Amino acid sequence: MSLKPPPLRNDCFALPPGVDWTPVDQALNMLEDRLTPVVGTQSAPLAQAMGRVLAQDVRARRANPPEANTAVDGYGFAAQSLPDGDVVLPLISGRSAAGAPFAGAVPAGHALRVLTGAALPDGVDTVVLDEDCAVDGGQVAFRGGIKPGSNTRRAGEDVAEGQIALAAGRLLTPADLSLAAAVGLSVLPVYEKLRVAVLSTGDEVVEPGAKAAPGQIFDANRPMLLSMIARFGFEPVDMGRVADDRSALRTRLDEAADKAHLVLTSGGASAGDEDHVSALLREAGAMQEWRIALKPGRPLALGLWNGAPVFGLPGNPVAAFVCALIFARPAMGLLAGAGWDKPQGFDVPAAFSKNKKPGRREYLRARMRGGQVEVFKSEGSGRVSGLSWADGLVELEDGARSVAPGDLVRYIPFGSFGL
Repeated sequence: MSLKPPPLRNDCFALPPGVDWTPVDQALNMLEDRLTPVVGTQSAPLAQAMGRVLAQDVRARRANPPEANTAVDGYGFAAQSLPDGDVVLPLISGRSAAGAPFAGAVPAGHALRVLTGAALPDGVDTVVLDEDCAVDGGQVAFRGGIKPGSNTRRAGEDVAEGQIALAAGRLLTPADLSLAAAVGLSVLPVYEKLRVAVLSTGDEVVEPGAKAAPGQIFDANRPMLLSMIARFGFEPVDMGRVADDRSALRTRLDEAADKAHLVLTSGGASAGDEDHVSALLREAGAMQEWRIALKPGRPLALGLWNGAPVFGLPGNPVAAFVCALIFARPAMGLLAGAGWDKPQGFDVPAAFSKNKKPGRREYLRARMRGGQVEVFKSEGSGRVSGLSWADGLVELEDGARSVAPGDLVRYIPFGSFGL
């Protein structure tokens, strides 16, 4: 039976009294403090655990390696029995191979043929490499001075039995599944997959490829956001498009909250006559408009609809993309049980010049070339081609900044967000 967490509070997005413009870090801190996992837990076999979030620490049922073994093909013996100088040892009959261990013990002063991965029999604690040996009949010879324990692996040297093999909150990778199998685990406790609904709003938005009337634009946000969610490892739920009709939008939000744990909308998140997302969230009594001090972006509508958190993203594709990465991505991770993940950035030389005014944090579309980071030719938030051109963002701090070529700037590759 899956275990369900408690719902979020209606006031989880409420701003402190007197707050108007919200700095990026303050907004992120508030989201981290107020959000909790909204998904239940379940068990998943290894074959179905890829990309899932581990719900609790798992411990090794068996050590890895389970017993001492040889790391190479060669000859095994007890190091303490070696004479000084060069060594000639008699070979005993038989061998130890992976899956076919030697049944007896190796007497002191003797050697046994061993193959990579084979369990070390009693009387063997050191292995000499094949290429370092000369074999003639029933003897093996090699140079002296070999270090005790050479070319062997200790039992449990990787992971001991009972040790935590994987910690809760990990987004499970192929390597994690390999480790789980190696320590005897076949089923893992995971969170349910976070379902994220995506809804586009506005009379001006039409389906890509459809006939567009004057003043209408193709829906560039929905395919972008749905694919981002899938790349993050969550389950996208396509809720289509809704015109500027409050009743239709209310119905679609009801459907989205029923199908998904989190809802992303684009457009209609400001305070204008046709900004119905904001209006409906206000009617529900759980609407907050966070005026974020960032470029591109600014307004971010946040609220709850039938218990599901709603992130109202800007309608502009560039602003929607940046806000989804900076705010929605870490929030999704926390709601999914993976914790709050800060994207990793790197200080790299700039291949551009810029004078930035104080007051807002800026994110520039950027890419690395020749060890330097260059930025897109235009900062216009309508230039969607810049998102395709870029492979990351340059983050310029809230205060004033003058950047000259060669100055270090903060570059965050899209891969740090999971794209």
